[in-house]
Amino acid sequence: MTAVILGCDTNALLRWGYPAAVGHVALHGGILKRWPLYSCPDVEEGTEAWLLVHGSNDAGSGLMGHGLVMSQPCRVDPGGDHEAAGWFVAVAFDALLPLGEQIRAGTVGNVIPKDLWAQAAGPALVTLPPSYVPVLRRLWRELGPTTADPAEVVGGSLPPAAVSNIQVNRYERDPDARRACLAFHGTRCAACGFSFESTYGETGTGALAVHHVVPPAMLEGGYELDPIADLVPLCRNCHAVAHGATPPLSVTELQSMISGAGHLRGDVVAAPVLQAQEDARRILEAGQA
Repeated sequence: MTAVILGCDTNALLRWGYPAAVGHVALHGGILKRWPLYSCPDVEEGTEAWLLVHGSNDAGSGLMGHGLVMSQPCRVDPGGDHEAAGWFVAVAFDALLPLGEQIRAGTVGNVIPKDLWAQAAGPALVTLPPSYVPVLRRLWRELGPTTADPAEVVGGSLPPAAVSNIQVNRYERDPDARRACLAFHGTRCAACGFSFESTYGETGTGALAVHHVVPPAMLEGGYELDPIADLVPLCRNCHAVAHGATPPLSVTELQSMISGAGHLRGDVVAAPVLQAQEDARRILEAGQA
């Protein structure tokens, strides 16, 4: 269980265009960054990486992000379009905290050695002793990024090998498109008929997901979303199963799977419907008498 600390200062973050990178991760779930280094690092592809920033004071310093090293160390020669000669690794960040919302240096300093903090006054890459990795993950899980979807896992809160990614496009997160979809299709899962509101009451309001019928990657550029034709409501189970295939499964395919497994789609029957059924039964029985 190995991990590294990527160190830099706030000026380096601003040169990177860090606020835009934070927005990109929030929208797309990750961003790839070429991370510059003074010397050739001893690091393997797939190593977990933590972004540690050194500011002018405690308020500007701290733990800012999490990712994975995605390449072997590469040499940058002088000249060309590169900023400077040196080494770099490619890092895929899956979580970044906005400027000013980092886990402060004093808190981080309580869980990792002070000398490691000093060594990471980057641009630097410092190997984190294995015993500190689970401690840092726990700190990140407790004080790091939050997510609007409680079913999602915060980046860096689990070992990389234990995490599988479900690609959810930005249309499915758009609040206006979601409202339009549910206003037309209703608040039951289009595949299995489950209703969060009927089952959990007000607590279940807003738990239903919306699903893009045709993956945006298969559409031509400039396509404008039609929230009624392109989006359908799905419960969390059906949504996860739909996105478990490439391309995602259609509602019809999900319904076929459900019926094939012996589970028929059903609805919650309201009291007036039950009463009408009872009245009809009495009328039929009276007619047979």
